[in-house]
Amino acid sequence: MWWKKLGVALLLVVASGQYVQSQQAKVLCYYDAANFLIEGLGKVSLADIDTALPFCTHLVYGYAAIDVETNKAVSRQPNLDLDTGKGNYRAVTQLKSKYPSLKVLLGLGGYKFSEPSIKYLTLLESGAARITFINSVYALLKTYGFDGIDLEWQFPQNKPKKVRSKIGGVWHGFKKVFSGDSVLDEKADEHREEFTALLRELKNAFRADGYQLGITVLPHVNSSIFMDIPAIINYLDFVNIAAYDQQTPARNQKEADHAAPLYELTDRVPGNNVDGQVRQWLTSNAPASKLIVSIPTFGRGWKLNSDSGITGVPPLTADGAGNPGPQTQTEGFYSWAEVCAMLPNPSNTALKGADAPLRKVGDPTKRFGSYAFRLPDSNGEHGLWVSYEDPDTAGNKAGYVKAKNLGGIALIDLSYDDFRGSCAGEKFPILRAAKYRL
Repeated sequence: MWWKKLGVALLLVVASGQYVQSQQAKVLCYYDAANFLIEGLGKVSLADIDTALPFCTHLVYGYAAIDVETNKAVSRQPNLDLDTGKGNYRAVTQLKSKYPSLKVLLGLGGYKFSEPSIKYLTLLESGAARITFINSVYALLKTYGFDGIDLEWQFPQNKPKKVRSKIGGVWHGFKKVFSGDSVLDEKADEHREEFTALLRELKNAFRADGYQLGITVLPHVNSSIFMDIPAIINYLDFVNIAAYDQQTPARNQKEADHAAPLYELTDRVPGNNVDGQVRQWLTSNAPASKLIVSIPTFGRGWKLNSDSGITGVPPLTADGAGNPGPQTQTEGFYSWAEVCAMLPNPSNTALKGADAPLRKVGDPTKRFGSYAFRLPDSNGEHGLWVSYEDPDTAGNKAGYVKAKNLGGIALIDLSYDDFRGSCAGEKFPILRAAKYRL
């Protein structure tokens, strides 16, 4: 019967469309080579990330920087990257001979280094400086065999906002009548146009060689201020939305909360979540197929004190960043392997004090993320609260990407996934879980 044949044909079309979409989903794997320079457990080499590469469509090697005197793109660690040193630039692009489908991009800028945004803005203002920069980027790609660049342009970040009660909101609004709002960038309109020009000029320079051009929207950068989305989207192969670190001990020492929620929580700053930022780009006519969602492989932790209460339910009163872990060696910042080691396991169940296990709280709603905490002891010490990503929550975010027909995911960073397999015996469990959900 003809209608049955038509139904079968439609099912085949839908199935093939889903197959094509899944085949085209990008998995951008970021590797910050500065982690190779860390001594101890945090040292991560190119050899250490090799196991992850079959799961990646792109490897982003970071991070290059801008030389403020010359406006040229340069290696941040030349002794590691260049041929006169360890030669990582050439070594990383030669991985394509082992993984022919892998694209290797050069990351420039970055979020970790928190450089003054002024040099990024100053470069935009000069057409001659932009040409110098573009020529230097092209030379790096051509010389070392990169397939393109991911620009993590360091625009000024939004200042932390507080969620206020209705009375507090009225009083804050009254004060603004006299004080006014703080201005991130007095020349924001100019810089938005100049950033569009930079991307257009880069794309024109890349076109003959087919180099890819992507950008990462760094945390707390307001894309509606600094980016003309309809104007720039055609120049870009992807837009990586780094919707993590919405709350960190550095931004708010006194309040612990979810660092990378998928959806908006009650009484929080609107838009500080994955879905809110994705919708902002979609409503600005960005194609879903170009949008990438970042999945962090780390957690953020705060110290708890006697004022933190006993429930552990965020947001809750905190007392600054948690003590550094053995791998990341950074206050309030923990790799997944470090978080996993703090969760209950046979080796720590009988330990006390700072070594006692955290109490894990999962995310049955699949909307906000997991957290774990340890209440302070009778002396008010050793309390800790950590918001983190694990394989389950990473899978939930990949499922969101698939359901929305977005372009793919970005793993930030391979160095903070469990690259040794110390937690469950499987290397890169967060990457694997997210890839499988795609």
